[in-house]
This record gives sequence, structure tokens and C-alpha cells, in this order.
Amino acid sequence: MADGFECSLVTPEQSMFEGTVTYANIPAHDGQLGVMANHAPLLVQLGSGELDLTLPGGAHRQFDLTGGFAQVNDNKLTLLSEAATERE
Repeated sequence: MADGFECSLVTPEQSMFEGTVTYANIPAHDGQLGVMANHAPLLVQLGSGELDLTLPGGAHRQFDLTGGFAQVNDNKLTLLSEAATERE
């Protein structure tokens, strides 16, 4: 898993995603933010926008997020969002 990292997306209602990703494009409060494996520790406020997760093999999962926080620590990304809906 050297090129991937664990990611979880949670809202107050449910866990929306839990798995390994190779890249995450996050809607931070002040613009888009990219996260890859071995990213430095980070805590950022989320804005409203699209979360794009790249899975191993190149597939994508996309979600619309509204507010919350994201934390990167020990090669794990945790997104706590006020609301999230998955794009089809």
C-alpha cells in the first residue's frame, strides 16, 4: 500500500466511504486541496464542493460535501462533513 492511504468520509447520519485511495481532491474552505500518500499532518476546514477520490486501479468516487473538517495523520485521511451525497 505504498502508493495508497486509508480514507474515511463520515457525516452525522452515516459512514459514506471507508477504503484505500491513491489521491483525494478535497474542497477546503479556501480552495481545492490535493492529498496523496505520506502527506504531512494536516487539519483543514472544509467548504462546500466536490470531493474526488481516486481508487487503486484508477476508478473514481465523487461526493458533494457541505462543511466540516478534514484531518491527515499517519497516512490516513478522515473527513467529517456536515452533509455529503455521492454523485452517480
